[in-house]
Amino acid sequence: MNRNQILEILIDWNFWKKDQETGLPRETYLKEIKRLSQTNEVVTVTGSRRSGKSTLMLQYIKNLIKGGLCKEDTLYVNFEDPRFSEPTLQLLLDIYDVYKEQLKPQKKPYIFLDEVQKVKGWEKFVNSLYERKEAHLIVSGSASELLSAEFGSVLTGRHLDLEVFPLSFKEFLVFKGLNVESEMDMVAKRTEIKHHLTRYLEEGGFPKTVLIENTEDKKTLLKTYFNDIISRDVVKRYKVKEIEKLEKLAVYYLSNTSTLHSFNSIQKFIGLSSSTIERFSHYLSNAYMLFFVQKFAYSLKEQSKSPKKVYCIDTGLKNAVGFRFREELGRLIENVVFLELMRKGKTVYYWRDRYGYEVDFVIKKGLKPSQLIQVCWDLEKSDTKNREIRALLRAKKSLKVDKGLIISWDCEKEEDDITYIPLWKWLIL
Repeated sequence: MNRNQILEILIDWNFWKKDQETGLPRETYLKEIKRLSQTNEVVTVTGSRRSGKSTLMLQYIKNLIKGGLCKEDTLYVNFEDPRFSEPTLQLLLDIYDVYKEQLKPQKKPYIFLDEVQKVKGWEKFVNSLYERKEAHLIVSGSASELLSAEFGSVLTGRHLDLEVFPLSFKEFLVFKGLNVESEMDMVAKRTEIKHHLTRYLEEGGFPKTVLIENTEDKKTLLKTYFNDIISRDVVKRYKVKEIEKLEKLAVYYLSNTSTLHSFNSIQKFIGLSSSTIERFSHYLSNAYMLFFVQKFAYSLKEQSKSPKKVYCIDTGLKNAVGFRFREELGRLIENVVFLELMRKGKTVYYWRDRYGYEVDFVIKKGLKPSQLIQVCWDLEKSDTKNREIRALLRAKKSLKVDKGLIISWDCEKEEDDITYIPLWKWLIL
């Protein structure tokens, strides 16, 4: 690729000659990128494909320019651009040379490398600039392995990480034009908020799909996301040959989120060995499609041998690709609670005793459990309510946790050291 071709692509993506479309700002993430970049460490932005990482980087560049930074002191490179057909380390070096030669940055530039894991050896380039203190560096990728392997060994202790998820419910409301800025707003707009929560459970939070009005168009786009994650972030990256069985496994998990699974129990259904299922599950987790939650146990042996609970990155993706069941609403609510806990950086487990009593989430702080959360769609049925409360009380006693929390659709009260809170309110607070 010659230098003129490189410059042409860079001009298309950067703010040097024109403004770029950046969409609605995601303020929480923008504040976090600013905080992390001020440390002068490498900032790594990871998350699932289409969760908004690229837009977020462009939004931050726009903020920097609004704050007085010269446009020429920023460089954004998107390695998803098909014109970079075979991104190599040499291409990356050439891009940087063209940038310095043509833009002549006057200050220490901010360099944004998007989907950088596509460039073999990229970590050497980043480390070189870091060592010379030549640039502020922000890199992104759609695989959690961006932070491991060679990068981890080259830049150990020199990078700070930010995980980007699809829209939270609070962000979803903003995208739908509903601002909730106070407790009075929550009360006054309660009916509208609950209406939007139903939509959020159904269509999920991928930014682009939220802005599409037509339901069938949303589903089509979500299925495209599923195919892209499978083909680009799993098959291509890990050179998987049994593609149909990989897809079948992914659909199985998406159809059965918020439930317990063991690799041995799945093997007959999928037609793969348990070791291959474990390996494929690891790939899907690295691609941020799925999350596997372990049982809380003080014994590492018990923890590793116990079934894992599976959740997905987005309920809209689950609804578009997976099969639907009668108990779906309860599973969707639990998945949404899990994702919100992840956004808040919580360390999450589930709890289950030998009698089958189960608590959905154990939040661990340090070495000890600090909070127990039970998620239940309908507390009107006495048998359901009694089962959920009994499990929570047993877990409280076993784990020596003082208080429990039950998140349901619309129950709010305090009773027997248990706090009940509606899902819509918990997601906004």
